[in-house]
Amino acid sequence: MFEPVIGLEVHAQLKTKTKIFCGCSTKFGNSPNANTCPVCTGMPGVLPVLNKHAVSLAIKTALATNCKIARQSRFDRKNYFYPDLPKGYQISQYAFPIAEHGFLDIKEKRIGITRIHMEEDAGKLTHDPARGKSLVDLNRTGIPLVEIVSEPDIRSAKQASQYLKKLHLILKYIDASDANMEKGQFRCDANISLRVKGTEKFGIRAEIKNLNSFKNVEKAINYEIERQTYILEEKGEIIQETRLWDPSKNKTNSMRGKENAHDYRYFPDPDLVPLIVDDKWIQDVKTTMPELPDIKQLRFIKEFNIPQYDAEVLTSSKELANYFEATIKDLKDKKQASNWIMTTILGMLNNKGLSIESSPVSSADLSKILQLLEKNTINIKGAKTIFENIVETGKDPETILKEQNLEQVSDQSELDTIVDKIIQDNPKEVEAYKNGKTKLFSFFMGQVMRETKGKADPKIITKIIKTRLQDDN
Repeated sequence: MFEPVIGLEVHAQLKTKTKIFCGCSTKFGNSPNANTCPVCTGMPGVLPVLNKHAVSLAIKTALATNCKIARQSRFDRKNYFYPDLPKGYQISQYAFPIAEHGFLDIKEKRIGITRIHMEEDAGKLTHDPARGKSLVDLNRTGIPLVEIVSEPDIRSAKQASQYLKKLHLILKYIDASDANMEKGQFRCDANISLRVKGTEKFGIRAEIKNLNSFKNVEKAINYEIERQTYILEEKGEIIQETRLWDPSKNKTNSMRGKENAHDYRYFPDPDLVPLIVDDKWIQDVKTTMPELPDIKQLRFIKEFNIPQYDAEVLTSSKELANYFEATIKDLKDKKQASNWIMTTILGMLNNKGLSIESSPVSSADLSKILQLLEKNTINIKGAKTIFENIVETGKDPETILKEQNLEQVSDQSELDTIVDKIIQDNPKEVEAYKNGKTKLFSFFMGQVMRETKGKADPKIITKIIKTRLQDDN
């Protein structure tokens, strides 16, 4: 029986306006090679200058992942040849990274973080088979990255996905990275090996490069576990190699033999002095740290008395959590607001393909609807009518309330009269109800709602109907 041993290396693009060693823009989507200069294209005689804001974001990432920050770290040259690496080396950190020895807690266990180091990104190749050419775009060259390396503590594809989602969420919460996977701002390499369960020694690992979705990470890891299991059960030998995931065929393919550290001939970059991070710098970054998702989740449960499931959903993005808190500010019933956001709001956004930031129903709009419900000014049907009208027209809830005359009928005498008439007009249904067909209660409710055009207060008419039917007995 084999046990998977999985470690993940995540490359996250830091949210800076300029590159890590020059003043070129990091804006995504500009024309090829527009965001370049002699420094990031590796021209002779140029000197890199470290981006201080990038370092602050790396420190922020380290704090959010419980890492120990190095007071002195160093940049090295990682030497290898590839057409999208104009200098012939990548400036990275190897021997002395900016942070080490952290962890993240997922549902099932604690996953250790070996190290976080800073480095520059490489460029991008676009292959054109029809013309027999490959085109190089160096806009991405020199964009600041942090590489977050986990301990080999992960034992399943599910755990890997949980860890990545948690890390992705944290980076967005602290505003260290946009972490847009489609734009390559959050990429994962997975190292996978198998060992006999109960043994300590690691097996030979394969590295799967550049996984850019949570779904692909799970699929690739599961495939690789199956592939290696088959080889070992057939008494074959696992080769240490780098593999690529092919989503169209749902399989990994060999790319090249896996390099070791000595293959890159690391040595200290002579153009960059050691990076010194003092206590004041760390303290300054700490003052900018927001409330992290786990802490926010516990606070929501305790402060607003909502279930854990609700808190998990509502803190699944910083923007959604902010929307919830803005909505409930003037409300008594926090749980009702939670229900509306998780079902009505998220359902509408999903149908329209929108994010919470672009919701046509603002938190202020939703709060007004729920305040009208709490004051019994409208019933649930009226609330949904107002909601749908806001989505369609963008009008204010109170304007829609007046225009459509949705105010709830709560006058006792008026409702008494309506119920009496309905009971008088439906003697057969009254008799059937008395004889045990209690499901007919909904018939009487429906008749009242039809008579009042859906504006009757359900609590009041329920009480009146029950009283009348019992009195008739």
